[in-house]
Parts: sequence; C-alpha cells; structure tokens
Amino acid sequence: MSRLNNKTAIITGATSGIGEAAALLFAREGACLVISGRRQDKLDDLVKRIDNLGAGVVAIAGDVRDESHARDCVRAAVNQFGGLDIAFNNAGAATVMAPAAEIAPADWQATLDTCLTSAYLGARHQIPALLERGGGSLIFTSSFVGNTVGFPGMAAYAAAKAGLIGLVQTLAVEYGAKGIRANALLPGGIDTPSNAANLPGAAPETRDFIESLHALKRLGTAEELAEAALFLASDASRFMTGSAMRVDGGVSISRT
Repeated sequence: MSRLNNKTAIITGATSGIGEAAALLFAREGACLVISGRRQDKLDDLVKRIDNLGAGVVAIAGDVRDESHARDCVRAAVNQFGGLDIAFNNAGAATVMAPAAEIAPADWQATLDTCLTSAYLGARHQIPALLERGGGSLIFTSSFVGNTVGFPGMAAYAAAKAGLIGLVQTLAVEYGAKGIRANALLPGGIDTPSNAANLPGAAPETRDFIESLHALKRLGTAEELAEAALFLASDASRFMTGSAMRVDGGVSISRT
C-alpha cells in the first residue's frame, strides 16, 4: 500500500538534491505534488518524470523568499488537488561563507531570508490550508550545523538553520492540538551537486575529509534523506512533532 495515497504535498527546492529525490519518492507513494524551484527547465524535466509515474503534479517557478510564491504554491494545491496535507519546506543554501565579523549585513540577511524567513513565509500560508483538511505534516530541512557542530565561516547559515528548529518547536505547540505536526530534518553531508566535495575545483582530498567526519565514513544520498522526509510526511510518524531528527551519518557524534 502506498504511504501517501490521496495526499497533496508541496515541496520546495525540488529541482535538485533532496527536494528532487523527495518529489519522485512522494509521487511513487501516491501523492499529488506542487513542486517549487527557481529553474523552469529543471522543473519541466521533473514534471515529465513525475507524469511518467502517474502522479498529479503542478510546477511553480519562483523564489521562496517572495511571499507571493508561497501563496501561489498553496493556491495551486487547493485549486488543482482540493487541498494540502504535507509541506516539505526544503529550499535553502549557504549563501555566504566568511568569519562572522567579516560578513556584510546584506549577506547575513540574504542567508536568513533564504534559509529561515522563506520557511516562515511558507508555513504562514500552508497552515490555514492544512487546518482546512483537519491537520497535516510540516517538514523543514535544517542542519546539524548550528545544532550540534559549529563550523568556521558558517555563522549565518548556522544561525538560520538553528532558527528553523526554534520555529518547528513553536509551530508544534501552537498547532498540535489542531492536528498539525511540525518536524525538522537535520542532514549531514549529502552527495549532491551543491556539496562542497562536488563543487568545481574541489580537490579529491576534500571529499575524503568530509566523509571522514561521519561515523559511517561516507556521504549520505539524496534518496536516503527523501526516505526520512517520507517518514515524517506519512502516518508512520503520527506521534512525532517538534522533533529535530538527525539523518547525518553520525557526523554529530563522531570524533574519529
């Protein structure tokens, strides 16, 4: 039995990495999807692959920092599929890396807007739609960075991702009695194009070093994170809310 039959989900940051893998997995599990990303060509390609799986899908190109984009995604879910049951607020990026005292205020704000404020804007519009369905699941992609580990040069990213956990905990207590669950995923190093180990010019030893930080001595895959998101989206996690769930290959606890 498919785990998301008759459910509708919004997934942001769906054009690559964790968001793309989650969109394909959720579709295979029976969900109708509203997928969001900045690159129309990538969205179009993903729509074709989801169509081939027989799932309903609508693509909305835009910037998650724009409140109108959050509104458009929810409207698409309601107008095309009758409502909203799941929102995976996954989009985010480390937009600046520098020692804290050297980060320009504009760069600091850009990181918070991308990783934290965008999640608030998404939830602000998703929550009323979830309440109309009697509840649902809100999922946010946070990070072990800023939660269990501090990395030099990542003050803005760490602050934003730590802020997401505070947002999740507050949403959980504000809306739990009304049937809405809110949880955060905390990935470790994931083998995606945006990972530092895979960026153009990265030395081979960079990947070796990043892998060595993990207890499992490897990077995770986008598909492994998608499985964790599916767990939080489905009834399998129906007694979980307000959680910061590490899916990090043991990087938070490894000292070897």
